[in-house]
Amino acid sequence: MEYYIDAWKNYVNFQGRARRKAYWLFVLFNFIAAVLLGVIDSILGTGAMLSSIYSLAVFLPSIALGVRRLHDIGRSGWWLLIGLIPLVGWIVLLVFALTNSQPGVNQYGPNPKGE
Repeated sequence: MEYYIDAWKNYVNFQGRARRKAYWLFVLFNFIAAVLLGVIDSILGTGAMLSSIYSLAVFLPSIALGVRRLHDIGRSGWWLLIGLIPLVGWIVLLVFALTNSQPGVNQYGPNPKGE
């Protein structure tokens, strides 16, 4: 929960680095929230209203966290745009998201792991 709250505290912070753990816990929490909201939407018969509102709310924090995650492996945040290429772009971003942090200080700041 701590990493999810940190992502919201830095929701428009595109500077610095984000650990793999912080990124994946944010993704997991958002997935669980989306499923729960989808179930609630079905029960209430609201279409996808709650899910859509939540998706809009997490849009900027997700992009900012993705940029900081790319910074953690020494890549520019512009690499997020490769996700616009169907399938291949998503695979590349998945590999980047799974890559371990670049040790020490890089051009985006110190290692958040403290290594």
